[in-house]
Amino acid sequence: MSDVPPPAGAHARHDELRGRCAVVTGAASGIGRGVAQRLAVEGMRLVVADMNADALRECVSELAGLGADAAAHCGDLSRDDDIDAVFDTALAEFGTVDLLVNNAADLRRQHALDEHLDLLDRQLATNIRSPYRCAQRAAATMRDGTGGSIVFISSVGAQRAHHRGLPYDATKGAIDAMTRAMAIELGPYGIRVNAIAPGLTETYRWHASGNARRLASLAAQVPLQRAGQVGDIAAMVAFLASAESSYVTGQVICVDGGITAQLSPAGPDTL
Repeated sequence: MSDVPPPAGAHARHDELRGRCAVVTGAASGIGRGVAQRLAVEGMRLVVADMNADALRECVSELAGLGADAAAHCGDLSRDDDIDAVFDTALAEFGTVDLLVNNAADLRRQHALDEHLDLLDRQLATNIRSPYRCAQRAAATMRDGTGGSIVFISSVGAQRAHHRGLPYDATKGAIDAMTRAMAIELGPYGIRVNAIAPGLTETYRWHASGNARRLASLAAQVPLQRAGQVGDIAAMVAFLASAESSYVTGQVICVDGGITAQLSPAGPDTL
């Protein structure tokens, strides 16, 4: 399930991150795994969380190979007990949390007229309530220290709806609003809160599902004429965790090759 480790072009750029602690949710694959790898290269200590036990073990092994001190928790972050276990692990192993990357999400999408109340309930729990509670736990630790950074992984779907994008896009719109509201409330504690909105991003899912040809077709519609790479998102996370972004908070930053800057026709190959 792994993308190529570490993300292309990843190398340490932010010395001040070395030795600090990051919690990354949804870390066993895709964007979350690439983010964890990049933070390992930066010298951060990591707590990685995911529901997929086998892939999570692979992730921890890769992080160790990159020289990182990493702990893991396998669980369902739609449950409060599992959220608490992640942060209890971080405090027990590393004594603090300096960075939270709220990446875990249910990515499924359905047409507006389909019966999807079960999916809606699941995504409200996984895509909104879980990152909210994770941010609360992280912020409670950060405010007693020297502050920190919280990064939500949103989506361009919060700003430009995907074809058959409900209810996923709606939950990502809530993440964008949460980012701004939390940034205002947590700023006085030295806690910065931002979101990254990836556009079309090449992960294992495209190849595992046999959709490599469709990925190439969609990439041709992107102004930069390529799909994003996991490393593109990971690099932005590292920046938002670093001192270089010390005056950046409350922002939703699109890492999308220009998708949100253009209009595109509706159809089966529409982003």
